[in-house]
Amino acid sequence: MQELAGMAEGAEQEELLEELEGQLGTLAAKLDEAEMVILLGAEEDSQSAILEIHSGAGGTDAMDWASMLQRMYVRWAGIHGFKCEELDYMPGEEAGIKRVTLRIEGSYVFGQLRSEKGIHRLIRLSPFDSSGRRHTSFASIDVIPDVGNDIKLDIKESDLRIDTFRSSGPGGQGVNTTTSAVRITHIPTGITAQCQNERSQHHNKDSCMRILMGRLYNLELEKRDAESQASYASKDAIAFGSQIRTYTMQPFRLVKDHRTGYESTDVDAVMDGHIDGFTHAYLLYRHEQMHAK
Repeated sequence: MQELAGMAEGAEQEELLEELEGQLGTLAAKLDEAEMVILLGAEEDSQSAILEIHSGAGGTDAMDWASMLQRMYVRWAGIHGFKCEELDYMPGEEAGIKRVTLRIEGSYVFGQLRSEKGIHRLIRLSPFDSSGRRHTSFASIDVIPDVGNDIKLDIKESDLRIDTFRSSGPGGQGVNTTTSAVRITHIPTGITAQCQNERSQHHNKDSCMRILMGRLYNLELEKRDAESQASYASKDAIAFGSQIRTYTMQPFRLVKDHRTGYESTDVDAVMDGHIDGFTHAYLLYRHEQMHAK
């Protein structure tokens, strides 16, 4: 490439310039690939992910905000060709959702979605306020690796409490009238998992165990990662002062990550699932933080 640049310098040789441009593109792609191998080097990064969204402070606006975030992550999965399925769902009273649990299947999904864990804040003119005032809403995102059968954890059957109940929300008559929903509690840690999306109690139990295994595995990861443990603890209050990212739609348009400083003025593109700039900036930030210690 240096030889080509020297040959093309001071001469109008279009073919050489085109060849040089092509080689620059190839080199840039190889550098990006090498960088991602380094940034996604943890064993758990290669796993699929279980992503949970909870509405927080902000009433109906917050529940609507949670549903907007769900759409954003489903769109992100679609852009990358990842499979996305809904494991648990609780609708809001008037609009949106109170909570939803998604399983996003694909290589390195967990590693890429590490950046999303925390409180997400929305500032906009509320469609639910007849006065048209600006409202602030919050939702929390939790992301855990979907370990499936890849990780063996020593879980005693006596340490599990399994509760069954009727499903709530949409899903058809069969879902709502049978005792198919399952909640499993790991008694020693108090960690719970819930699934009500399938008609079959057996399928819901299997999905519940996947979530529980992921959370217990993630707990072990957090014990080894002080930064991750601190961020998990800060997620308790879904309100002012704890957000990792702010999505402003009025009076101006901007999405800003408060950890990395990365921002985008194309709010529509972000809400359509184009969040790779944020995930990549966080991976760089996390890598620098870990190696600064």
